[in-house]
Amino acid sequence: MVLPGGSDASSVPFAIAPDDLRQLAHHDAASRTFPGGAGPLAALDTGGDATQGTVLMVAGYTGSKEDFAPLLRPLCEAGYRVVALDQRGQYESPGPDDSAGYSVDILAGDVVAVARALREDSGQTLHLVGHSFGGLVTRAAVLAEPQLFTSLTLLGSGPSRLTGRRAELLDHLGPLLDAGGVPLVHETLEQVSMTDPKAQAVPVETRAFYTRRFLRNSAAGLRGMADAMLAEPDRVAELKATGIPLLVAHGEADDAWLPHVQADMAERLGARHEVIDNSIHSPAVENPPRTLEVLCEFWTSAAAA
Repeated sequence: MVLPGGSDASSVPFAIAPDDLRQLAHHDAASRTFPGGAGPLAALDTGGDATQGTVLMVAGYTGSKEDFAPLLRPLCEAGYRVVALDQRGQYESPGPDDSAGYSVDILAGDVVAVARALREDSGQTLHLVGHSFGGLVTRAAVLAEPQLFTSLTLLGSGPSRLTGRRAELLDHLGPLLDAGGVPLVHETLEQVSMTDPKAQAVPVETRAFYTRRFLRNSAAGLRGMADAMLAEPDRVAELKATGIPLLVAHGEADDAWLPHVQADMAERLGARHEVIDNSIHSPAVENPPRTLEVLCEFWTSAAAA
């Protein structure tokens, strides 16, 4: 889950400058759409000849494709075609008005549809990355059609339902939506995030983007994804049984699924495990250089497997 303004783990320094625009990082990716089960899915697509393969990146709860923006240009320069996706109901992807249309398996069906299209475009190597709630969704996509994917990276995600402080916030979501819709949810989260000094230091342009993005979330999507994230079963054994190369990577101070929970998941999966220093729940924007190293090293080994 991406809260406006970042995280409350204030004891961990970010590896980026305080005036970094993060989700507004410069990139050369083109805006495009892919067909989804409930309408077009908005994406950023770097294009390129994909000499090293294609990468599909899926955003987390209340996030968007821009959460991968700092990675797009360097990955393209490294020979990867990268597609970063808004899930249905997020930011620039429309979604249904029924919260039942946002279950993990339904969302995974969208990912599978995009993966098939990318396979047709770019060939046989397709690395999948899911951030936070996007990790639960991409896991389900792999379980549905493991043959589509060369590897899976779970970035700041977990083995089962979300618990702890962020789960407690989600428990208040329904009443807020009932009382004032998405604008009231945004206002409330803003009040929470602004108690964090790091949130107060976020540049004006980035804060404006956070607001614009959040207000375009589907109310049904917020409900449905929250319900899904709070009810997800443990599917670690199923994922391990697929046999595809797996990476579990997370910030050293992750405050969603805690680091020891993700470490245990990696051990149970027999997966590669990387802790990304100087980051909390969103390493792609908190420490892009190290996140790039971790991903590229893993993809090189997975492609050779």
